[in-house]
Amino acid sequence: MNIFLTLHRFTLALLLMLTAATPALAQYGNSGDGDSGEYQILSARYGTAERNVDVTQRLKELARQDQRFKMGNDSFGVDPDPGRVKTLRIYARSRDGQSRTFEYGEGHHVDGSKFTGWGGGDWGNNGGSGGWEGGPGPQRPGYGGDDGEYQILQASYGTERRNVDVTQRLKELARQDRSFRMGNDTFGTDPDRGRVKTLRIYARSKASGRTRTFEYPENGIVDGSLFTGWGGGNWGHGGWDGGWGGSAAGDRDRGLNIISASYGAGSRNRDVTERLRGMVRSNRLDVRVNNSLAGTDPAPGKPKTLTLSYSLDGGRTQSVRVEENQRLRLP
Repeated sequence: MNIFLTLHRFTLALLLMLTAATPALAQYGNSGDGDSGEYQILSARYGTAERNVDVTQRLKELARQDQRFKMGNDSFGVDPDPGRVKTLRIYARSRDGQSRTFEYGEGHHVDGSKFTGWGGGDWGNNGGSGGWEGGPGPQRPGYGGDDGEYQILQASYGTERRNVDVTQRLKELARQDRSFRMGNDTFGTDPDRGRVKTLRIYARSKASGRTRTFEYPENGIVDGSLFTGWGGGNWGHGGWDGGWGGSAAGDRDRGLNIISASYGAGSRNRDVTERLRGMVRSNRLDVRVNNSLAGTDPAPGKPKTLTLSYSLDGGRTQSVRVEENQRLRLP
């Protein structure tokens, strides 16, 4: 009789322990937001040794969606080195302070279980700048490296009818941080009250010498990883005389220029500018509009639209809207 009583008590105790543990296990398995990983992510880059971009913020978005995913150009919305196999490098630090680099080949799965706070996005806030090989280092947050592809010529903030030169202010911001969210408070001015404003960065490619316009909507995030000498401020010395929608000096015939592009529905949109720029061939763009442009579905269950601004041969800015599953052809 005593034996049966002891077994009964043991069984009850075991059931209580399993019941208490189940919610915690389920929570970690479903969301990936737990804090059981060994490594804290510092930053992430995607590409090759010659051409790569910072994808820390995009990786956070992917981490919130799933603990494990297959990654590639569509995941990050960019092809930093067309025609070559790319790699995702995650720079992290262990609980005992040791640095480590995790590499994932294009088309392979990324598993967030190694990283603390994966799904919660409580990581990637330490910045650092060691480049592709070194990863994050002890440098200050302002990135002074020279690994960007474009040299900034000038920056303007506002609308087509009213805008101001913010090149010097942008230098100050670049020295403080690698990426930041910008708006009226950032630049200390509202050049066109009551209208949504844009930051336009005019830059020249180091490889080809051709100019491009990078456009960031008000309250959008500016990432300096595309620009050479970002945190060092060794840029913005002129070379642009085309005004808000014009062309740089000596570069009037540059073909098709994708100024900005977003894909989605209502307030749920994803910036696909870089993705479309990488798909331009011989100054022409021919692409089917669907979720593959964004690497995800930004507005599940809703019909989506691609909204695009572009210019031809340095001419005026034009806009076009293309519905989901339709084809975009430019020019």
